[in-house]
Amino acid sequence: MADLKPKTVDEFIDNSPEEAQEVMIKLKKLIVDTEPNAESGISWNVPVYKYHGILAGFSLAKKHVSFGIDSLTKEMRKTLEDKGYRTGKKTIQIKFDQDIPTEELMSLVKEQAKLNEI
Repeated sequence: MADLKPKTVDEFIDNSPEEAQEVMIKLKKLIVDTEPNAESGISWNVPVYKYHGILAGFSLAKKHVSFGIDSLTKEMRKTLEDKGYRTGKKTIQIKFDQDIPTEELMSLVKEQAKLNEI
């Protein structure tokens, strides 16, 4: 990435390696389509979406994009791992050549939005 710190999600994506951009564009669209009232921004130097608190975000690694969300449960991690994704406590690694697990991520974003509204 360029030395200049991005001020928007689009700048972050545009300044990222080309092979990573498609995954990030799809994640951005998925988040906005799932929760249209989410506000995008850059926090901790990565794209973060907020809706009554932090909703979701993503960051760039050498060979994958890491999608972060607090509503990730053990059960959902198992489901995603069975489909070939690596997961952490609150993250899902999506390799540049992997499809986005759209259904699962939309479910997580909806759940996180509900939790944030409480």
